[in-house]
Amino acid sequence: MKKFVFLMVMSITSLAASAQKAQQADTLQVTTNPQMHCANCESKIKKNIRFVKGVKSTQTSVPEQKVTIVYQKEKATYEDFVKAFSEIGYKIEKKD
Repeated sequence: MKKFVFLMVMSITSLAASAQKAQQADTLQVTTNPQMHCANCESKIKKNIRFVKGVKSTQTSVPEQKVTIVYQKEKATYEDFVKAFSEIGYKIEKKD
């Protein structure tokens, strides 16, 4: 009985660890062309980019001309974001 309980605890721990690993997020920072210049630009980006699979959050900064996207890299690629931005009239470039 003790062995069974021990094996169950180990399996649950293993499953939880693998699920957490699969949920790890990556961060992408980009600049846009044309540049963002107002709150409407920020809103347009936030409203549309959230529909890319795996996006957890999007932050924009007009003064820094930066869009920061936190996403699950297993569900989305850089090319997915290039396509999503192009659909709303922007080109993007990775920011270091």
